[in-house]
Amino acid sequence: MRGWWREIAGLVLPVACGGCGRPRTELCPECARALTGTAPRRVRPEPEPAGLPAVHAAAPYADAVREALLAHKERGALALAGPLGGALAGAVEAAAGAVTGSGAGPLLLVPVPSSRSSVRARGHDPTRRIALAAAGRLRRAGRDVRMVPVLRQRRYVADQAGLGARGRLANLSGALEVVPGGARLLAAGTVVLVDDLMTTGASLAEAARALGAVQLSFISEIPHGLAAASAQHGFEQRAAAVVASSPASFEINRNSSRSWIVAGGER
Repeated sequence: MRGWWREIAGLVLPVACGGCGRPRTELCPECARALTGTAPRRVRPEPEPAGLPAVHAAAPYADAVREALLAHKERGALALAGPLGGALAGAVEAAAGAVTGSGAGPLLLVPVPSSRSSVRARGHDPTRRIALAAAGRLRRAGRDVRMVPVLRQRRYVADQAGLGARGRLANLSGALEVVPGGARLLAAGTVVLVDDLMTTGASLAEAARALGAVQLSFISEIPHGLAAASAQHGFEQRAAAVVASSPASFEINRNSSRSWIVAGGER
């Protein structure tokens, strides 16, 4: 019955693949493979902003992946949150696996928030929607995962389009904060910052700074000993995951322990 209804709905309300435009499918098999066909990799931007956590990306930001992300973010193809969330889930697994001691407590996905004006214009927060889908995918795979949207914007942020690396850093500097009570939620497990796309790393670096800003104040409020040590360890072990980064970041390898180049996107 459900399949029949989708066939009829596809005739009345035509659907096209978010990656290549093929008719009557939300995401064709070829475009789905572009999202998840390669193992997530650690990547790093050049120049790298101070405080950027270790970032893993699921796919290069090009062709079908680029079109699918834009269709979801800008054109309201909300059904693409599922496959995009699946790609992000793979990057989250890679990021969490690279974090020392990540087996303690649940995995906490903290989405980088979109600006209020972007959410109003689009009618949704794309990264939060994808993060929810990723959390669901990981839970179905047996992971203890929570999505904790504890970051918010504390001041106006200009449109990032057209800004270079320095301009984005200046635009976002001090723009985020943790909501009241958020620090206690973050101390309960391993934190992984998540975003849909990263270009210069400015958004993730600012998000990491905001999380770090509440670390000392929170630790000072709890008794000394194991609890405080565990909380500090949890804050220090931040990692990040994105759906996509620039193709160049996947091609360049410095052949060292810091050899992966990151990319992705700020809103």
